[in-house]
Amino acid sequence: MADIRYLVHGVFWDGPAATAADTSGAARASGAARTANTADDAGGPVLRLQSPEGYFREFSLTAGSRPGFKVVEPGRFCLGHVRVQSVTSRRHILCGSAARALRGKQCERCFVLDESRLMHDFHRGGRVTPGLWDYLMQEHWLYVATFAGGATKVGTASGPRKWNRLAEQGAAVATYVARAQDGRAVRILEDLVTAEAGLTQQVRSAAKADALLQPLPAAAINAVNARAAGQVLALLARTAVDGFQAVEERWLRPAHADGLYGSQPRHAYPHALDQGQHGFDVAALSGANALARLDGTNAEFVVNLSQLAARTIVLGEYASEVPAVQESLF
Repeated sequence: MADIRYLVHGVFWDGPAATAADTSGAARASGAARTANTADDAGGPVLRLQSPEGYFREFSLTAGSRPGFKVVEPGRFCLGHVRVQSVTSRRHILCGSAARALRGKQCERCFVLDESRLMHDFHRGGRVTPGLWDYLMQEHWLYVATFAGGATKVGTASGPRKWNRLAEQGAAVATYVARAQDGRAVRILEDLVTAEAGLTQQVRSAAKADALLQPLPAAAINAVNARAAGQVLALLARTAVDGFQAVEERWLRPAHADGLYGSQPRHAYPHALDQGQHGFDVAALSGANALARLDGTNAEFVVNLSQLAARTIVLGEYASEVPAVQESLF
């Protein structure tokens, strides 16, 4: 098993949404009320791996898991492309030539063939396939998400992945601000918010990881999100765009992420994930960022697992090397 070469697709949170025993505003804002079993709390985060034959293996990233792996090929390789067949069905197509990734995580051919990219221009009159049309005609949500350092973005999520989308984004706090009748309406709103309120539609994965090294206090993050959400709701109240209903609903962060938002010291993971051997215990996970404990030290490290996407690894009983000069960590 350890000799199988896997192509990493990334971190996914495809399980059920987080729940709270107490859904009052105070509890939801503080994250105090959670499911009883933190290890199993929400989303079932996994590292998704593709075998040479094309089947997928999912490695759990819940608290207490221990990923061990070695990067065995330099560079990134194409993850293939997606065909959207309906609201509930999509098909992953392997890259026919196992080519190197030239455009993000895809080769040029797979980038062109990927139907999921067409959804981003759909509301501007771009063409879509029948399956993608079916997907885009379902209910969508507009949200305002704030990350550990205060960076805030506007984004969209389909109805079935309303919660999971934000879990994968690694939001610290988020508020749904509109329920749209379809994907066209929600993307028109998203562009409107960017143009009129100045909210970006993307926060870089590296910026999310860096912010988790010294996250803002919960009260400060909540305040930033509340201001931005209020600004967007005021904008939506006066827009002429139709096909949506304004809402104000707090997203519930998974308890599994909470360890990354505490005040305890943590440090940037000292090794690049494009080479070498790695192994650590996962203490918490927010989006694709793990709070990791390395053998031989009490220090905790933030590991940006999104850097593994499109890289080739083998699994095994590996361990990350502890930095030689630990005094610099404290």
